[in-house]
Amino acid sequence: MNKKMIAAIAGVGLTAGVLGLGAGGAFADGKVTTIDKVAVEATAPQPPKGARAVVQVSPNPPAERGEEVTITGHCGGGEKLNAVLSGFDGKPVLENVRIINDDPHGFVAKATLARGLGNGVGPVFVDCGGEAGVTLLVTHV
Repeated sequence: MNKKMIAAIAGVGLTAGVLGLGAGGAFADGKVTTIDKVAVEATAPQPPKGARAVVQVSPNPPAERGEEVTITGHCGGGEKLNAVLSGFDGKPVLENVRIINDDPHGFVAKATLARGLGNGVGPVFVDCGGEAGVTLLVTHV
């Protein structure tokens, strides 16, 4: 190993140690106090207006073509879940999308993985009436 590699490894180790101590010290008792929440929320950057919806797909990655997935999240200040879109260039990642609950504070939708997909990554978008969100669905089928 040369000096640059040793310095890089030492730097990564030191950084991980400092971050670990910081996180462990702040949350050592497993409880987050209101002061901790305010400090964390105040330092976290906010997404721009219009892009504050949060979306998750599970399972991610799905195991087989045609498998049903669940899309959940919240609208981040948007009105309600209006649509779930997926894919690009006219090739959908999800088919048969059904909105189960359009509540802006906790929406749920179901869909099936498109039959013609292979291994890769595809976007899943949500439209919440003024706010949008996106996540990536990894496919290993």
